[in-house]
Amino acid sequence: MDRSRLADALSATDTDGYLIDAAQEDANQFYLSGFTGPDPFLTLYADGDTSMLVSGLEYGRARTEADVDRVERHADYGYEYGGRDERYDMYAAFIRDKGVESVSMPPRGPVGTADALRERGIDVHVDEADRLTDVRAIKTDEEVAAIREAQRANEAAMRAAEGLLARATIADGSDEDVPEGTLVHEGEPLSSERLKSAIEITLLEHGCALDETIVAGGRQAADPHDRGSGPLRAGEAIIIDIFPRSKATRYNADMTRTFCVGEPSEELRERYAVTEDALEAALAAIEPGVTGEDVHAAACAVYEDAGYPTFRTDPKTEVGFIHSTGHGIGLDVHELPRLASGGGTLEPGHVVTVEPGLYDPDVGGVRIEDLVVVTDDGYENLTEYPVEFVVG
Repeated sequence: MDRSRLADALSATDTDGYLIDAAQEDANQFYLSGFTGPDPFLTLYADGDTSMLVSGLEYGRARTEADVDRVERHADYGYEYGGRDERYDMYAAFIRDKGVESVSMPPRGPVGTADALRERGIDVHVDEADRLTDVRAIKTDEEVAAIREAQRANEAAMRAAEGLLARATIADGSDEDVPEGTLVHEGEPLSSERLKSAIEITLLEHGCALDETIVAGGRQAADPHDRGSGPLRAGEAIIIDIFPRSKATRYNADMTRTFCVGEPSEELRERYAVTEDALEAALAAIEPGVTGEDVHAAACAVYEDAGYPTFRTDPKTEVGFIHSTGHGIGLDVHELPRLASGGGTLEPGHVVTVEPGLYDPDVGGVRIEDLVVVTDDGYENLTEYPVEFVVG
C-alpha cells in the first residue's frame, strides 16, 4: 500500500485516526491491514502507524501475516470473553492507548461501534467521502500484476466455456424431448448451468473462485444482470460475463464475451458490430486527464449515431444501451472510478472495465468487456481474449 497517499487522504478528515471495524470481506479492511480475518477486527491508522486488535485465536497468524506496524490481542486489554459493554470498553482503551481521541470511520462502518465509542468519549466522524476507496483506486505495479494474473485465469475459464459451445451440435427436432435448435453436448442439452460448472472448475484449477457468473442466452441476455439458466439455443446471442477473485491475492478480474452458435440474425450481427465499435471508441478515449464521463460519452455517441437509445437520450429507456460503460476493479469487483455520467478524472494506475452493450428482449443482448489499466500516456489492455461473435 502507498502509505504516503493514505496519509494525505486521511489528513483531510481532521481527526486523529482512521478506524475500521470489519472482517476480511470488507475491501478497505483488507487493504489497510493485509489480513484475512473471518471475524470482525479493529484496524487503526494514526500518525503514520497502523495497529490491529484481534482475538487470541487470530493473534499468532496476524503477527505473521498482517501488513501493519503493531498487532495486539484482546487479552492485552483484559478482555477475551465478555459482554458487549466490556468489548466496547476494550475498543476505547485500544484507541486511547495510541494517543487518539478522535477517529473517522467509513460510511458503512458499524453504527453500534460508532455510537459506543462516542458514549465512551471518543469523537467519531463519518468519512462521507469514503477516502480510502479513492486511495485504493490508484493501483501499484504489484496490484496491477495481481489483477493481470486473475485475468489470465478468467481467460482460461472463458476458453473452457467457448470450447463447450464449439463442440455442441444443434438439435434437429428428431428427438421429441429436445426442441429443434437446442444446443446439445454429449447427448444432453447444453445449459447455462453446464457452462457455469466448466467456468468454475477451471477457475479453481487456476487459483481463483467466484460466487456466481453470467451465462445468459436469448431473452435472458436482454437483462444485463440475469445470471441465465436452462438450455441454450442456436442462432441466439449468449452473454458470458466472468468476474473471478484470486484466492491468493484477493484481487478481481472481469471480462465479458458474447457468442452465437449457428447463424445469427442480421439484426444481431448489426448489434454486435456497433457494440464492437462502441468498445473501440471508448478505449480510444482513455488517457490520463479525461473523465469517466468522457469515456462513457464516446461509447454512447456510437450507439446514438446508429439510432439506438441510451440513458443519455432517454433516461427511462428499457432497451438499447442501458448501463454505464465501465467501473473500477481491484479488491472489489465494482469500485472507483466510474465510466459513467458524472465519472471523475482518470489517473495512471486506475484499472477499469470497458463494457458497452445493447439489450432488447425481442432481439437479445450483446455485451463486450475488456479490462484496462490507465497509463501515463493512454492505457494498456490487460485482456488478451479475442473478440469474435460466431463460434466456429
